[in-house]
Amino acid sequence: MDKENTIGFVSLGCPKALVDSEKILTRLRAEGYETAETYQDAGLVIVNTCGFIDAAEAESLEAIAEALEENGKVIVTGCLGAKKDKDGSDFIRNIHPKVLDVTGPDAVSEVMDAVHRYLPRPHEPFVDLIPPQGIKLTPKHYAYLKISEGCSHHCTFCIIPDLRGDLVSYPIGKVLDEAEQLFASGVKELLVISQDTGAYGLDTRFRTGFWGGRPVKTHVTQLTGALGKLARKYDAWVRLHYIYPYPHIDDIIPIMNEGGVLPYLDVPFQHAHPDVLKRMKRPASGERHLEQIQRWRKMCPDITIRSTFITGFPGETEEEFQYLLDFLKEAKIDRLGCFPYSPVEGAPANALPGAVPGEVREERRARLMQLQEDISFERLQGKIGKTLRVLVDETIRGGAAGRSSADAPEIDGVVYVRKPKGMRRKLLPGEFVNVTIEDADAHDLWGLFVPEESKNQTVGKMK
Repeated sequence: MDKENTIGFVSLGCPKALVDSEKILTRLRAEGYETAETYQDAGLVIVNTCGFIDAAEAESLEAIAEALEENGKVIVTGCLGAKKDKDGSDFIRNIHPKVLDVTGPDAVSEVMDAVHRYLPRPHEPFVDLIPPQGIKLTPKHYAYLKISEGCSHHCTFCIIPDLRGDLVSYPIGKVLDEAEQLFASGVKELLVISQDTGAYGLDTRFRTGFWGGRPVKTHVTQLTGALGKLARKYDAWVRLHYIYPYPHIDDIIPIMNEGGVLPYLDVPFQHAHPDVLKRMKRPASGERHLEQIQRWRKMCPDITIRSTFITGFPGETEEEFQYLLDFLKEAKIDRLGCFPYSPVEGAPANALPGAVPGEVREERRARLMQLQEDISFERLQGKIGKTLRVLVDETIRGGAAGRSSADAPEIDGVVYVRKPKGMRRKLLPGEFVNVTIEDADAHDLWGLFVPEESKNQTVGKMK
């Protein structure tokens, strides 16, 4: 392997950062660079960082230090690359002055410019080695589709707008072209991501774009409808992530009933008490959230709602926390993640009075997750006896592991599929199968593969 044409790559952070990594890797491959498997094989190393919370920042700084020690030539990109110290100087360079170059997120051109300076590109680009969908870091059967960059909210616990800037929606024609390319390449599940998916097009005043020779508005409802049609054409799924509970999200729910777009909403409520939400600079309240959830479930009985919450936010009283628990008892969120409040340097919430001790933040998180485990167990018990459509992720001994419409990869549960006795054919990743659920715990399901001709009631099957 020629080190002069070889790049080491470390990708950290959320799916949005993963998409940035895929874009950079695609450009590198298009220009003839190869990807190294070890630091020693690389001519230089690119580290795509995350700086959302302290733990992510520490992981990124550790990765940079390791790359410098093992290789010596390091280019840094991503959210942490955009961070500045109080005097305006570069945060990364102050800690690791030996890095070759530092850029922020969504900076493919800047990263490539830096690569060219320190590792001149090969004479001939190998465009024929690039698959139409580009280089992906996910399994072949699912992929992330990023529809915008940045966020125009200014939640007091978050510094994403400082790192990634305000909302910038990608042209709807290009988004749909990329979606069709991914489906045509064999992708069976497309996960739509951004910092604020529901606000797609707001920055462009919902400008009319064109796709397939027809006008289509840059709006999340029109985008969702078009993605649903594509998914049905390719017998695939579309899953929506990072949806703020805007009123117009109600218009998306009927599209889920048409098939293609899964009955699944990832809605980061963060809290329920109106005073806590006000301190967070978040919209709405627990009562309004409950009204929305009830309305969505009435419109689409099979809908799965995932959310995230924060415990121990500055000023959170025991009474406010209990209010959140009462909200969860009534809302019965299907899938839930919870984090103790983590002070992030530069976040306005750090200046709020009433800091909650770390042990109290963690204790409240544990209490909330125990409640959620009971709720999840109850809801999953209700799936026993039903037949679900499952996307296989992995072939395992005796069957497969996959996911239903209620399960996003890596963050939700797993459906373990058992093959009937005498069945020799393997269940392969990317294959849709029908599974009759036989058992469940608080997180996962277990069931028996049902051949297509003998299926009965099917939940989550695309029309």
